[in-house]
Amino acid sequence: MPLPPDLPVVDHHCHLHPSGEAIGAVRRFRAAGGTHLFLATQNYRPGPIVRLDTYREQFATTIDLAARIRSETGVVVHVVLAPFPVDLLAAAERIGLPAAADLHRAALDAASVAVADQRAVALGEVGWPHFPVPDDVGAAAASVFDHALGRARDVGCPVVVHSDDLDATGYARLAASAARAGLPPGRVVKHYARSIVDPVHRRGIVPSFLARKDLAATSLADPGPWFWETDFLDDPARPGAVLDLATVPRRARAWVEGGGDPDRLRIPFIDSVAAVYGFTPTTSPSGAG
Repeated sequence: MPLPPDLPVVDHHCHLHPSGEAIGAVRRFRAAGGTHLFLATQNYRPGPIVRLDTYREQFATTIDLAARIRSETGVVVHVVLAPFPVDLLAAAERIGLPAAADLHRAALDAASVAVADQRAVALGEVGWPHFPVPDDVGAAAASVFDHALGRARDVGCPVVVHSDDLDATGYARLAASAARAGLPPGRVVKHYARSIVDPVHRRGIVPSFLARKDLAATSLADPGPWFWETDFLDDPARPGAVLDLATVPRRARAWVEGGGDPDRLRIPFIDSVAAVYGFTPTTSPSGAG
């Protein structure tokens, strides 16, 4: 049984590199049945980022790449921009921790302008390192994250959070941070979620589940909102990492072909997008999607 023709198929989080597969990977995604991508920026040059102009160039590259994808493949692309939280550590080694934190706040301000100008739809990835760091680095990362939440509140957009995997306590802490900033928890997405936590304990935070076979199948029993993502890295040194870009449409098709209710796929592909981002994806490639 094929996927319903009016069902959009959305990968909520991926990265693409102009020097990687890029358009080729998106063509593979579309051939598998994919229609919409949320494209998160990434570092396109090696080495620490210590200048705001470098972040501005990075964001412009992501926006330009999204435009190419739309033009050449017909896939709808939504851009997500922010300095990567872990970049803070390498920058601090070069310019000192206070200056690195100031740089990240300025880069978040630049990303917020792109959201306000409708060149991007969210700030991300924002958050904190997913591994232990010294107390001063942790405090600086928390301060930058608070700034991200405040900028998202100001421009009225979601944030996509990079962090360690969260349990009920972690979701509660994240919800408390959003509340202090005045950002509704339903506009906070936990990217790369690998654990199913009861919605009651998610405190309104929205998980974006890594679309591994077992996790994708389990997540379909969740009432939502939630997303599926591949976190495809488009890294020539690690082909297919984290998951191949065609994974989400393949999971959707396997669910329907196995007798699953196609309406369950409305949760990650339609209802959750509408709830978090405020627009409804369609299968038409025209417009914002």
